[in-house]
Amino acid sequence: MYFHLLIYSKRIFLLYSFSILFIGCENSDKEIKELVSKRIGVEEAKQVMIDYSVAGRVKAKLSAPVMLHYQETVPYFEFPKNIHADFYDSNLVVESRMDARYAKYLSTENKVFLRDSVKLINTLGDTLYCKELYWDRSRVGHEFYTDKAVRIRTKTDVIDGEGLDSPQDFKDWNIIRPKGFLKVSNSQFPG
Repeated sequence: MYFHLLIYSKRIFLLYSFSILFIGCENSDKEIKELVSKRIGVEEAKQVMIDYSVAGRVKAKLSAPVMLHYQETVPYFEFPKNIHADFYDSNLVVESRMDARYAKYLSTENKVFLRDSVKLINTLGDTLYCKELYWDRSRVGHEFYTDKAVRIRTKTDVIDGEGLDSPQDFKDWNIIRPKGFLKVSNSQFPG
């Protein structure tokens, strides 16, 4: 009887302990979301400034409010809250500027995927607007490209189309399938 009572007491003690554990360790929704949102294998940097150089020469300067570095099988960098880049010629003169709301850099491929309000401007004032754009270092002379819808504004024209390729300086751009062409005076463009 004593043995049976001891087992019964241990069961009650265990049930009581587990109930205290579950009741006492209750987390708020906010705490649970914070725990779940923490990423393993991800490094985060804020207010990032990066000088991109090839053979000791600065080719671009990038800035972003947030950069995430994912250390997965194929590592990559993500810029989820805007990115800006200035591209330089051999004399360190800015030859084009690029902005996007999101970017992903695949370091093993030397390729950048840009999306959401992508804007590329050259020294002539030609401006590309598109939703998606790639920059690929291996495509010398055609570093920027897309197969999506594009719009280019020059000083006198607005040209719509699908697909584009362009060198990094964005001076000799080529719309693959032009769809529309509108002649506009300078006064119709904002300053």
